Amino acid sequence: MPAQKSKSHRIGHSRISVLLVDDHRIVRDGVQCVLDHQPDIRVVASVGDADLAVQEAQRLKPALVLTEITMPGTNGTDATRVLADRVPDSRVVILSAHSSPTVVRHAIDTGARGFLPKDIGADELVHAVRAVASGERYISQRLAQALLDEGNGAGIRSPTVGDLTPTEQKILKLVVEGKSNSEVGAVIGLSRRTVEAYRVRLMRKLGIDNLPTLVRYAIRHGVIPL
Repeated sequence: MPAQKSKSHRIGHSRISVLLVDDHRIVRDGVQCVLDHQPDIRVVASVGDADLAVQEAQRLKPALVLTEITMPGTNGTDATRVLADRVPDSRVVILSAHSSPTVVRHAIDTGARGFLPKDIGADELVHAVRAVASGERYISQRLAQALLDEGNGAGIRSPTVGDLTPTEQKILKLVVEGKSNSEVGAVIGLSRRTVEAYRVRLMRKLGIDNLPTLVRYAIRHGVIPL
C-alpha cells in the first residue's frame, strides 16, 4: 500500500521546519502533535517512506529531517546518505526502535546528526530537535552510554583529549559540533588554512582519519555535551 503524504507547506524563518518520515502513520501523528505544540517548531510535511522523504526534502528544504531507519523500500540510513548529498542543509536525526551501538555508528557514518530511540519522552525529542537545528549533534544519553560500554571498537583508539593542546581541543569540539574550518576560524580567531592544519594534526595525534570516527571519539570522551 503506497505511503500517504500529509499536507505540507513552507513556514517562516523564525521556526524550525521539520520533515517527518516513518511508515507508521500513528507514530508520525504523535510526533507531529508534540512538535507542532512548540512555538518555534513546525512540521512542514509527513511521509511514509524514504523515497518520498528525499523528494519532499528537495522541494521544501526543511531545517531537519526526522526519520525511522527500517521502512519499506529505501531504508532511512540510505536516505540519509542521499539527503547529505542532495540537501546538505537539511540535518537528519534518526528516531528509531532499532538503536544498537552498531546501528547508531552506521547512522553517524552515513551523515546523521542525531540519534534517538523511540522510547524517549516528548521533552527530550523537542530538546534534540532544537539542538540539532542549532548546529549541534545529539545522541540520547542511553545510546551514548551504550557506545561507551562497547570499549575501544569501531576503529577508535584510546588517547585522551588531554593529549591535545588547548587550541586543538577547542578546534576538536567545534569540528564535531558540525562547524566548517572557516566557521571554526571565525570563533577562535584563526584563518581557515590554519584551522585546517590544526585539524589534520589533531586527527593524526588521535590516530583518526575520517570525520565519523572523530565524532565517535568525541562522544566516547565527552567532548560533545549530551
